[in-house]
Amino acid sequence: MSRASVQVLRGDLTRQEVDAIVNAANERMLGGGGLDGAIHRAAGPALLDACRDVPEVRPGVRCPTGEARITPGFALAARHVIHTVGPVYRGRPRDAVLLASAFRAALSLAAEHALESIAFPAISCGVYGYPLDDAAAIARDVTRERDWALRDIRFVLFSGDVHAAWVRAFG
Repeated sequence: MSRASVQVLRGDLTRQEVDAIVNAANERMLGGGGLDGAIHRAAGPALLDACRDVPEVRPGVRCPTGEARITPGFALAARHVIHTVGPVYRGRPRDAVLLASAFRAALSLAAEHALESIAFPAISCGVYGYPLDDAAAIARDVTRERDWALRDIRFVLFSGDVHAAWVRAFG
């Protein structure tokens, strides 16, 4: 179990003053819609340049689903952005494995870089369609599975329904 303080907040992830915010990215890591686009806009154009510098592991893929990569935060209040890719929900058991891996990879990368605070969105719950209560339970379980050597783990959710699902899971 983690010794970190775990908070569930409603707000704007791009304004969090933490060591790293987590971007619910796509495998290309070149920006997109929703939160991914909001993070790129808030960080400024240098974030896109930094993402382009991340080597592709196969054509068009810089960060495979379930993995994470780190870049500077540039104009964000956060010093870093940890980009992770969750699965597109299809109702398969593998979806849960990949979503847990995305949360776990972000936490591991934060610990590897000796970061103390991290703020997450609801990975895969936007256009990727992951059911909120299921995703929140996975986030809770991964957060509690070991001591992640972090002081502060936040889940910063933009909408009321997503926030409510995380409150139920962590309550």
